[in-house]
Formats: sequence, structure tokens, C-alpha cells
Amino acid sequence: MTDGITIVRTFPFSRELVYGMWTTPEHFAVWFGTDQVEIPIDSVSMDVRVGGAWAATMHLPDGNLINWVGEYLEVDPPVRLAFTMTDDPANPAREPVTVSLVAVDGGTQMTMTQSGGNLSEEQYAQTVIGYNAFFDVMEGLLARQH
Repeated sequence: MTDGITIVRTFPFSRELVYGMWTTPEHFAVWFGTDQVEIPIDSVSMDVRVGGAWAATMHLPDGNLINWVGEYLEVDPPVRLAFTMTDDPANPAREPVTVSLVAVDGGTQMTMTQSGGNLSEEQYAQTVIGYNAFFDVMEGLLARQH
């Protein structure tokens, strides 16, 4: 059993732009769903402040929906964002996620940690695959914004 995951990516863009990917509904709806999954912009809500809630609904290709919800725990633009998340809103267990952004030569190093210990090792392995696909889309979106 694992306690969570950490993914480190470096983007050739400023911390402000990368931070905005996490906190702007129009951007989040694009990269969090990738090209395979639709997240209608009207399903995304983000009250980006400590104690504020966020939500987004994924429309899967097979017609199923995934309702994501969470709460912001730490908001320090453009350095750090911490929040909880779950795809089971009725379950009080939430996975804490922390995004740290460090300016490096030529861009931003993003370290994302999800550390709740609420998922199995296999689920975390699948989560890593999903996030890496999300972050590939994020990088393309950043390039278009720049």
C-alpha cells in the first residue's frame, strides 16, 4: 500500500501562467479532461480561497459522469496551492493535493503531490498515468496561451 504519489514536471513558462492553469475554470476544464474527456465549463466552479470549494464534472466517452469536488486548504499565488479532491462526493474521505511551483532557469518546476492514502497501489498507479496525460495537455495549453 502506498501513501500517495508525487509528479514533477518542468514547463518553459512562468509560475503565474502555470498557477493559472490550476485556478482558472476555462483552463482547468481543458487540461483536466484531456482530449478524451469533456468537462463542460459550466460544470466547473472554483472559489479559490482558503476554505473555498471547487467542483468539476467529467463527461466520459462511455456516457458516465465523474463528479469531482474538494476544498482549498492553502492559496499562495503563484507559489503553492493545496486542496482536497474526491470523485465520490458522498464519501467524506478526501485526497489532499499540493502543487508547488518553483522558478527555474527557463521556466517553472511544478511538484504535485497527492498523499491521502485513500487509494490502492493500483489506483495510484492509474492516477499517475492520468495526471501525466493531463499535464501533457496543460503544456500544450500553456504554449497556446504564451
